[in-house]
Amino acid sequence: MLKLERIKAVSLDLDDTLWPVWPTITRAEQALHEWLVINAPPTAALYASPQALRDIRDAVGRQRPDLAHDLTALRRESIRLALSTAGDDPQLAGPAFEVFIAERHNVSFFPDALPALQFLAARYPLVSVTNGNAELSRVGLAPFFVASIAALKIGVSKPHPRIFQAAAEAVGVQPHEVLHVGDDAVTDVLGAHEAGMQTVWINREGAAWPHAQRPHLEVADLGGLVEVLA
Repeated sequence: MLKLERIKAVSLDLDDTLWPVWPTITRAEQALHEWLVINAPPTAALYASPQALRDIRDAVGRQRPDLAHDLTALRRESIRLALSTAGDDPQLAGPAFEVFIAERHNVSFFPDALPALQFLAARYPLVSVTNGNAELSRVGLAPFFVASIAALKIGVSKPHPRIFQAAAEAVGVQPHEVLHVGDDAVTDVLGAHEAGMQTVWINREGAAWPHAQRPHLEVADLGGLVEVLA
């Protein structure tokens, strides 16, 4: 581990740091499919499972690298393509996406998340940094944060340094004064380190660290981070 220096702000990843993301996405895709069964039966029949909807979303992602930083646009475009392919009205993509995104915000926090946010927010300005399309206000976390940085607004995804630099600027500090907290070794830890930040790896699975450049701190959950900072 590296030595932590003076911290003036904390940035946090959202998906898989504050809540498990894939159960949430699975529920959202199921809700989308159920909506299609009622409102676009040919599409629901052609893409007969939530997994099929995920597959077409992944296919669009490969075909449209220009949308890699904007998961909202990517998901909406994949729904539009599914509707068009099945012969349904592609304009249904708008209301269909709203069904998906509403359930995508129905998250279940890790037990350590809210106590840690209360602790951190009382001591540091917090800024969220995400490649996803979850909004703080829609998951009830806006009171803890002074700013939110999303790839779909910045135009690049983590681990690009620009998104981390934007986070530091949003709270008025230098990158080296920010402690970035996240679960992904590459997009969070290596990306934030490259941008000059101090880093915390949330290693909930007990995995071995896979890279030469190490995080400043590794903890099993956000409660471990609170213990260190307390």
